[in-house]
Parts: sequence; structure tokens; C-alpha cells
Amino acid sequence: MEKFKNKIVWITGASSGIGEACAYLFAREKADLILSGTRVEVLMKTQERCMELGAKCQILPYDLSELEGIPDLVKAAFLCYGDIDVLFNNAGISQRGMTVDTLFEVDKIIMDVNFFAPVLITKLVLPEMLRKGGGTIAVTSSIAGKLGFPLRSAYSASKHALYGFFETLQAEYYQRNIRVVMICPGFVNTNISMNALNKDGKRHAIMDSGQADGITAEKAARKIVNAIYKQKPEVLVGGKELIMVFIKRFFPNISRKMVRNYKPS
Repeated sequence: MEKFKNKIVWITGASSGIGEACAYLFAREKADLILSGTRVEVLMKTQERCMELGAKCQILPYDLSELEGIPDLVKAAFLCYGDIDVLFNNAGISQRGMTVDTLFEVDKIIMDVNFFAPVLITKLVLPEMLRKGGGTIAVTSSIAGKLGFPLRSAYSASKHALYGFFETLQAEYYQRNIRVVMICPGFVNTNISMNALNKDGKRHAIMDSGQADGITAEKAARKIVNAIYKQKPEVLVGGKELIMVFIKRFFPNISRKMVRNYKPS
């Protein structure tokens, strides 16, 4: 149907997992793509596949923990095609460490990548979206942005913070045709647990059972890209674990007990 034909879509965290799977769907819908990620060679393969699917595609490799370079990154993104219609703040990093044991430096890295980087990118892209009359900003939060889970204090904090910032942005600029799509994944079979940071900042390098048993990135991507096309305010993506969101909403005391008894892998 070519739903995104001639639409310029910038995806961060596009070299693997949800970001990569979404890139291929956007490519099939004939979007003009800008892909960012930290692994250049993998990102190039994603670019190649998108072009095989018939899309224009440029890559901007970048490590979002380096906040000082983000203004230049955004300038480079606008130079790719001259505009951005859909900004998909997808990149993120998870955590595996008890609160008191986790180095503050680790907390800071997680907050920089998961919260401050998308905030800064958005604040730099938004004026141009407003100038041209609107745009869509999609943001990958998490079920951990709804509840606090053991071993994920900084990760959960960063994902909660995304909701606060971007729901405020939506309220402020809705009348100016800015649409925010909050994406709330549960368990998706990606390498997020493999790449998570332990208490000392080292790579976790273990596939959690939740991720291993989660829905595929391709299934998640279909739901996400459809939600972005329809500009839904929020989309929950995952399996039966998403029931926790509704338990938290309607039965908060039961939710707190369940989280206390949760045995993280």
C-alpha cells in the first residue's frame, strides 16, 4: 500500500531488534529512511536490505551516550533528505543490577542513552516539524516504564521519564499537528538483555528467559509500524506479561506484591 511513500523516517537503534525489523517494514512501505545505531557494519547490512526492498536509505552511525555530538547528528539527519516526517526514538540500553550495587556511572549512561538523548534529539527536530506544519514522534518505552522491576532501577526510571516528557510534549503541541506514539514493549525476542549493563557497567551477555520466550521482533514491528501510521497515542507490544499494566492500573496493591515476588532472570 506504500503507506509511508515519500515520508522521511529516522530510526535510532536500527541495527538490530525492533528498530531493524521496523526499518524493513518502513522500507516496504517506501519510506525514505535514515538509520542510526552503534554498530557500523551491521547498520550497513540493514541499509543494504532496505534498499533491496525499494527504499532510499542513509545511515548515521552514532553512540547516543555522547550527548555533546547530538546537535551535529541532527544536522546530518536533516542533510540526508532535507526534512524529517517521523522521528522514531527507539535506541535504548537495559540494566541488570541491584540498586545499591550499581555504580552511579552506570545509572548515568542508562539515563543518557534512554532519556536525555531522545529528549535532545526531539528538542532539535521539533522546531522544524512545527515549521512545516506537523510530524510524528514515536518513542520506545517499556513495560518497565509502567512498573518498577528488580535489577532495573535506572532502566525503569528512564522509561518512566520518557512517558512524562513525551506525554507533556503531546499536550503542548497537539493543536499544532504534532503526534506522539508511545511504544510499550513487554517481552520481545531481541538482544536487549544480552547488551544490558551489569552493576559495574560490563555487558550482561546473557539471554533472559523472558526475552527468549518473547514475541518476535517482526511481530512487534508490524504492530508498531501500524500504530505509527495510525498515530495511536500508545501501543502495548508483547504477550501475556502485558496484563501487568492493567493490574497496576486497576489493582495497584496486587501489582506491587507481584513485582516484589518477581524473580528476574
